[in-house]
Amino acid sequence: MAIQWFPGHMTSARKKAAETMADIDVVVEVLDARLPEAGSNPMIHELRAHRQRPCLKVLNKIDLADPEVTRAWIEHYNRQPGVLAVAISAKKAGDVAKLAGLAQKLAPHRNDTFKPLRLMIMGIPNVGKSTLLNTWAKRKVAAVGDEPAVTKSQQRINLSPRLILVDTPGMTWPKIEYDADGFMLAASHAIGRNAVIDEEVAIFLAGILLERYPTLLQARYGFDPASLDPTGVLEAVAKRRGCILKGRGGELDLEKAAMVFLTDYRSGALGRISLETPQTRQAMLAGASTKIDTPIGQQS
Repeated sequence: MAIQWFPGHMTSARKKAAETMADIDVVVEVLDARLPEAGSNPMIHELRAHRQRPCLKVLNKIDLADPEVTRAWIEHYNRQPGVLAVAISAKKAGDVAKLAGLAQKLAPHRNDTFKPLRLMIMGIPNVGKSTLLNTWAKRKVAAVGDEPAVTKSQQRINLSPRLILVDTPGMTWPKIEYDADGFMLAASHAIGRNAVIDEEVAIFLAGILLERYPTLLQARYGFDPASLDPTGVLEAVAKRRGCILKGRGGELDLEKAAMVFLTDYRSGALGRISLETPQTRQAMLAGASTKIDTPIGQQS
């Protein structure tokens, strides 16, 4: 199942973002550290490239991500021209306090009250932009919610005479090119539930954990995943958590088990998990390119 999610208000949000981009100095792109490339909106790249704006990539939710993988992503992004990257928890004031100085490095000409530094906060839904803004401003300036796409309009926040923030709604893009990206976004709750089938998303997530984090599955649920496939993992979770359909002769409730499993991942109860690494990303793109380039009839 290909996953797509582009609510109507995002078209106007993109148009407004394009207009505002002309008047800012640095784009602050907030990313979920667990899936920074799958969750990086290509429309943001296009707008940045058009206006030639540098980017501070903020990998948020580091308390939920694999720290070794996060370090690899920071190194990867810091090799890109016009980009600086930092890993933070938006809930920690000390982490957020670093951002102004890093953004200043990308726009050194903006360093006084006559030319305040103007930052545009961008990212997909549910990556923690609102939490970041509230921590940065030291007061509630943005609504925070568990559902994606809580913020639906821009707002300007004057933090000081030398620093201005423009908050933008979380935006997805009209067509998610790779199925794996859609599943990663859905697993991390960046896409509304009305666009996905939870059981399919949970099975996708189970496949990643079987391959890279099998010990976390065993630690959380108490079963040995060695002989299981992704569907078997979900069935085992259902048995361990008592997800049984009433009046159905003990039939497993895999939909309920999927929500248990996804909630454990999203909350960090399963452990610190990253869904992609620079290496897995490169391999996925190479595989997609091979499929596109191979003539029909010659694909294995």
